[in-house]
Amino acid sequence: MRDRARALLIDLDGVLRRWDPAPMIAVEVKYGLKPASLLETSMSWDVYQPAMAGEITHAEWMKLVADRLPIGDQAAAAVGEWQEYRGEPDPEALAFVREVRAGGRKVGIATNGTDLLAGDLDALGLTGEVDLVVNSWDLKVHKPAPEFFEKACLAIGALPKHVLFVDDDDRVIRGARSAGLSGYRWIGPDHVPYLRKVLDLPA
Repeated sequence: MRDRARALLIDLDGVLRRWDPAPMIAVEVKYGLKPASLLETSMSWDVYQPAMAGEITHAEWMKLVADRLPIGDQAAAAVGEWQEYRGEPDPEALAFVREVRAGGRKVGIATNGTDLLAGDLDALGLTGEVDLVVNSWDLKVHKPAPEFFEKACLAIGALPKHVLFVDDDDRVIRGARSAGLSGYRWIGPDHVPYLRKVLDLPA
C-alpha cells in the first residue's frame, strides 16, 4: 500500500487548460495551410524542445514556426492570429483543484511552458487557484526529465512518494512514476473519486 499523497501537481495543457481547435482551423483555412500544420510545425522537436527548456523565448519559437510555413510573407501574420487564442480553463479539472485545496492539500501547476505562462495564467484566472507554479522554462528542464520532478517536489515541499502527479501524457506519467511520484493520466473527471482516495480526501 503506497503512502497517501499529501500534495497535487497537475499539468496545464490538456488538463487545466483546454484548447478549442476552431481558431487554429480558421487561421489555416484563411491562409491556405494544410490542416494541423500550425500545431505540427510548432511541435517539431528541434523548435519545441528549446522553447520548453527555456533556451528561447515564446516569440523566438513562433518565429521559427513562421519561418517553416510555406506561405512566405503571410506566415508571421498567420502565426500571430493563431496565437491570439490562449485557450480556456477546463471547469471539471478546476473543480477538482478547488476540492483538493479545500481539503487542505497543496496544489501546484507543473507544466512544460514558456515565458508567456504567467501572463496566460493571469488571463485564464488560474493564478490564484493554485499554491505554486512549476514552469519548465524557469527550471531549464522539461518533463519527463527526472530533474523536473525532483525540482517540482522540492517546490511543493513534499517527498516524491507523497505527491500525486496528474497529466494527460503517458510518457510524462511514466517519468513521474520512475521519479517516485504517484502518476495518473487525466482522461476527464470520471476517476476523481479514485484521486480523492490517493489524496486521502473525504468522499
